[in-house]
Amino acid sequence: MNRTAEVNRKTVETNIRVAVNLDGTGQAKLATGIGFLDHMLDQIARHGLIDLDIQCEGDLHIDGHHTVEDIGITLGQAFAKAVGDKKGIRRYGHAYVPLDEALSRVVVDFSGRPSLHMDVKFTSGMIGELDTQLVYEFFQGFVNHAAVTLHIDNLKGFNAHHQCETIFKAFGRTLRAALELDPRAAGMIPSTKGSL
Repeated sequence: MNRTAEVNRKTVETNIRVAVNLDGTGQAKLATGIGFLDHMLDQIARHGLIDLDIQCEGDLHIDGHHTVEDIGITLGQAFAKAVGDKKGIRRYGHAYVPLDEALSRVVVDFSGRPSLHMDVKFTSGMIGELDTQLVYEFFQGFVNHAAVTLHIDNLKGFNAHHQCETIFKAFGRTLRAALELDPRAAGMIPSTKGSL
């Protein structure tokens, strides 16, 4: 099974290319123009064992909003394309990840129903050049276009860098768990409905 995809998205605000390999080794080639976002996307790749190639030229002279949101959208489209009909996947995944004083929990369902529930109170408005308000926009874009249900909770933490990093690491681990092929369910859709 070849679970790879490439998606290109071009608007007047951003020009994005995303390539994913869901069965990769965690390699990442990232150039978003926002250093801390690159660092977070690298966490998804490394902890999800997903190869990511994300190249973006965005209107950063305005701010990071369009870049971050549109990368979430394009990454979601790539995941939807790569996962295909979802036969044989475990469907659900969850992870708790700590980093020093911070602890986050992320839970995903590749349900076909986009829904984001995020409870994160960042202690800083900016981490490097990333506006922390845009973390929600990234995940909302991903959820809407990957068609998943996603719950993100930062349970503890007072360092915003640590808060954010635990979220993205947990997200990577969660994706890895949900997209793993279950040998006991080979060729089966993980739903009593018969489709997702």
